[in-house]
Amino acid sequence: MSMTRAEKAATLRALHVPGDPLVLPNIWDAASARIVESAGFPVVATGSAAIAPVLGYADGEGTPPAEMMAAIARIASAVGVPVTADVERGYGLSPAELVERLCATEAVGCNLEDSDPVTGAMVDAGEQADFLAAVRGAATASDSDLVVNARVDSFLHGSGTPEERLADAVERGRRYLAAGADCVYPIFVTDPGIIRTLVEELGGPVNVLFRPGVPSIARLAELGVARVSFGHGLHAAAQDFTARMVAEIKAGRSPYPPKET
Repeated sequence: MSMTRAEKAATLRALHVPGDPLVLPNIWDAASARIVESAGFPVVATGSAAIAPVLGYADGEGTPPAEMMAAIARIASAVGVPVTADVERGYGLSPAELVERLCATEAVGCNLEDSDPVTGAMVDAGEQADFLAAVRGAATASDSDLVVNARVDSFLHGSGTPEERLADAVERGRRYLAAGADCVYPIFVTDPGIIRTLVEELGGPVNVLFRPGVPSIARLAELGVARVSFGHGLHAAAQDFTARMVAEIKAGRSPYPPKET
């Protein structure tokens, strides 16, 4: 039996459990979404840095919003599980229009980042909190539940010492949760001690990007992380594998491994 939109949103939100994280192998099209669903993952998550090049655009809001929303809609229609979408900083749409267009895709969650997608400059924390509050308000007004994952870019685009970046991430994360975000995503954090501090200080679910150098998923669970995502990592690996296969073909060799006899 298929879930209603409200049930999908409630399911997505409930899966953010500190110590038993929701693991999201981010995808880029309907085919990769079906692979994730078939493997037994309860949620499908998109990655803008993966979808953008598939559509022929650069990441950093180079994708026209209509094309990104159409891609998200195709993904959501291809699977029965909840879908959460990376929509960067909203593609210049007003909070009300962003919520309307995102909900029309049938996605029930979204990532929203707090740095300028083009320049990388950090957005004022108060301005971003107001933006998130407006997104939450628009979702409530339209009776369309939306699980908001507030990305914090202090460790990516912030400045200062590691301690100063941590303090900035904690301040921003607290403000975003107070504004109505469901989860805080301090992207590019890697140090176990800093991750634990974020979990203890933020007072809400924490999302960590899994990449080389990050503690294992089991260790992240021990640290109290509630969500683990892979960004564009799987797509980048798939592209690298394809490039190696193409190079073998160009060299006149078979790109396939020999069959075992």
